[in-house]
Amino acid sequence: MTSKDRVAIFVFILIAIVLFGVLGYGLLLDVGFIDALYMTIITISTVGYTEVAAMTPEAKLFSIILIVISLGTVGYAFTRIVSSLMEGDIRKAIRRRMMERKISDYNNHYILCGAGETGWHAMKRFQKSDVNLVVIDKDEQVVAELLEEGVSAILGDATMDETLIKAGIERANGLICSLSKDADNVFTVLTARELNNKLYIVSRAIDKGSHQKLIRAGANNTISPDEIGGSRMAALMLRPNVISFLDIITHAGEVVLDLEDVVICENSPIMNQSLREVRIPEKTGLIVLAINKKNRKKLQFNPNSDELLEIGDTMIVLGTQEQIKTLRRLACDRGDRSHEKKHQLE
Repeated sequence: MTSKDRVAIFVFILIAIVLFGVLGYGLLLDVGFIDALYMTIITISTVGYTEVAAMTPEAKLFSIILIVISLGTVGYAFTRIVSSLMEGDIRKAIRRRMMERKISDYNNHYILCGAGETGWHAMKRFQKSDVNLVVIDKDEQVVAELLEEGVSAILGDATMDETLIKAGIERANGLICSLSKDADNVFTVLTARELNNKLYIVSRAIDKGSHQKLIRAGANNTISPDEIGGSRMAALMLRPNVISFLDIITHAGEVVLDLEDVVICENSPIMNQSLREVRIPEKTGLIVLAINKKNRKKLQFNPNSDELLEIGDTMIVLGTQEQIKTLRRLACDRGDRSHEKKHQLE
């Protein structure tokens, strides 16, 4: 039962007692509505002003009953309401403090600014990837719902330094701006870049001319939901089979495949071996789509089986999270490197 429900019940009980008193005094003392209401109020409040008529034994007995009912029922209802409100505030304070402590322990996490439609889908994608995420939103109701779901959320303005600092931006890997206005996105990107110059930032671009502004403000990349939506609609019509394959990669359907990058690290047992010798598909079930050599700037798609895997090389692979974890163990890749070192498929 919510606080509003308890208040409504309290008001209903109070009105019922007042009506009961007015009716009783009106009949027992043979007085009008105003006098009966007056007698009811001074009796319930135990003020003790002069009665409006001579009190008969029946009226005195009725007064005793009314006082007992009002003191017991109204007093209990009022106490419960105050208690529930205080408990609610205490619970919120405890939850907020626990969340702040949890966020303060985060490292190499991600920050999502804006939990609207775009932000909600981004949040779900992060949850599937099982990474630490902090959501910032100005809507108190939205933040309360996120906290109920166990999502690390902060109530505040993402354009403000103190809000981003509270979200641990100095220790974060990346930040997504999905606010509803380009001006807010630009300001948030600018503020975030000043607080962490190594941060990888992706921002939502609403207007056509906002892309360059966001890039100049410090965004590494921008996304236009309208542009992507229009292109996808056309692609579904022209190339439905290709889109079905992309759905597998982007989790748009009911599949569990993922597209990830895995780095060959020091002391890896597959270091300095060729793809043919490592036999990644046989050992892990993954598909190696591309390799980015440490000393090259471009991705090498569909790599040759004779390609040698060296320290710092990055493999782009497709498969389930469990398969990817197996390959990470072989590569000694803990997956906690800076997002800026990651490569994307354009």
